[in-house]
Amino acid sequence: MEAEAYRAYCLQSVAAVYDVVLITGEEPSWEVPYIRDCVVVPDPTDQAELSAAGRTLAERYDLAGVFTWTEWYLVPVARLARQLGLPTTAPEVMQACRNKATARALFARHGVPSAASVTVRTRDDAYAAAERIGYPVVLKPAAHAASIGVIRADTPHQLAAAYEVADRAAGSGVESMSVLVEEYLDGPEVSIECVTYRGKTTVVAVTRKTVSAPPFFEELAHSVDAADPLLDTVAPAARAAIHALGITDGVSHVEMRLVGGRPRLVEVNGRIAGDMIGHLVRLATGIDLPRAAADIARDRAPDLTPTRSSAAAIHLIYPETSGTLTSLRFDGPRPPWLELVHFQHRPGDRLLLPADGGDMFTARIGYLITTGPTAETADARAASALGRLTYRVEPAPAAIS
Repeated sequence: MEAEAYRAYCLQSVAAVYDVVLITGEEPSWEVPYIRDCVVVPDPTDQAELSAAGRTLAERYDLAGVFTWTEWYLVPVARLARQLGLPTTAPEVMQACRNKATARALFARHGVPSAASVTVRTRDDAYAAAERIGYPVVLKPAAHAASIGVIRADTPHQLAAAYEVADRAAGSGVESMSVLVEEYLDGPEVSIECVTYRGKTTVVAVTRKTVSAPPFFEELAHSVDAADPLLDTVAPAARAAIHALGITDGVSHVEMRLVGGRPRLVEVNGRIAGDMIGHLVRLATGIDLPRAAADIARDRAPDLTPTRSSAAAIHLIYPETSGTLTSLRFDGPRPPWLELVHFQHRPGDRLLLPADGGDMFTARIGYLITTGPTAETADARAASALGRLTYRVEPAPAAIS
């Protein structure tokens, strides 16, 4: 299960300290050992359903706080917290995080280095925006997540297909169904993991990223080094972005690119990062981001004291082609530095890459996590471990007309 594979560490961490009651969209399974109670609702993004579930739990328990690590629930959960009289960053601030067009406007207003961006409704609008900004450009849904629908276009010829990809993804949005055409930020991508409590932001760690070749932006690997010298370079821009959006409390995942060595904002996610990055932060620094988020949700100052100084990396496993996974095996010993190997697909599953209309959920085979004294060592160990992984994908037969 994808939720268990990527978020179990969060629930385990919070449940070690607090009694947890859960609002969920399906009957709990792996969560059961970590929760005291739950309410199942058909759609947690539906405010009326979520609020009713929250009131039910508030009648049973003396609730101290509420928070989420799921992108789609950020705004409804902030509204629920306000309805229950619990601490929260304002719902309208969470809406700004969810809507990339609003965030760009706030970055510009507060002088945060970002990217030129135009909201478009039609393909013709996209052509005009790209001509104004200058190629290459990036097209993306205004309110989505996980790099779904994000694609680069280098020429007007490529823009037509790129617009269809972004528009299709935008059509499934809740907060916005618009498409953005943006300046391409040419430089290495990083994220900054931050914790804000009562308006004061602490920059906890820098995550260095490896992304796929154009035109897509699939994230292939992340590494966190407690001693990363880049921290001092990116911290001011991350704090400025959080301040511009008005985030007062919670954990944030701030994405940026370094253009000419200088940070330029991509977006701010008002939650713990995905892809196990919060777990990497704990392995590298000892700082527990899920615990910090829970503490803040009940208006308690989080403990952000580093207790380790090492590094950790995650490598996300993708096939070279779409098709049916026919075999999958990991051979050899499991040294202590190989912290975790996880497969989210099994032989017989169909894999669909972004180029064929898929996304991280349909394409990714799994991941492995390694540790080391430095990010370079953790990455080298990951490469070694990947060498012991074998799999085979049978491409789909070509259609004959």
